[in-house]
Amino acid sequence: MSHDNAHALHETAPAHRTDQPSRTVPIGVSNRHIHLSARDLDILFGPGYTLHILRPLSQPGQFAAEETVTVVGPKGAIHHVRILGPVRKETQIEISRTDAHTLGIDAPLRLSGDIAGTPGARVIGPQGELHLERGVIIAKRHIHFHPDDAERFGVRDHDVVRVAVGTSGERGLVFDDVIARVHPTFALDFHIDVDEANAAGVKTGDVGRVLLS
Repeated sequence: MSHDNAHALHETAPAHRTDQPSRTVPIGVSNRHIHLSARDLDILFGPGYTLHILRPLSQPGQFAAEETVTVVGPKGAIHHVRILGPVRKETQIEISRTDAHTLGIDAPLRLSGDIAGTPGARVIGPQGELHLERGVIIAKRHIHFHPDDAERFGVRDHDVVRVAVGTSGERGLVFDDVIARVHPTFALDFHIDVDEANAAGVKTGDVGRVLLS
């Protein structure tokens, strides 16, 4: 897996896609990344620092920043971990299972924002470093739904669905336990990490099909 993960973060998507065939969802593959609080951004890059936008992401208002940091665990370090903006209330690091082995961190599978009881890590920036007590997770696979899309698919927030991906290739599979996230600011997108994408032989821009029980 490349240390420079800029290319692996999914690209811009329309705020609300209406041209998708019924029950199909675009796939967005997320590489390792970090969300920083304003306080932690100041520690790593200096007081009053503002992130520079590299490119927008699939969810409205979110972006990949030009800035990267180094994440250090008990067994190793990963350099050039991309920062995603804007800043959040609390710092969170999202990694894959492969990354967790590299770092020596027993990261749990969680939805974004659910970081209670999670392990921490050391984060090194150009102007300082952090010793996080918590915040390292492996993100649960999930689908972002705009309410209009959720109604069309027949799902509600936190429903659990299955998604078939890569069915035209030799490594196609069905992902179970996919969490539906519904919000007016969301754009339709199925988020998986690099390990999951590699297992299925899919990439950002491919499509999956939602299977309802």
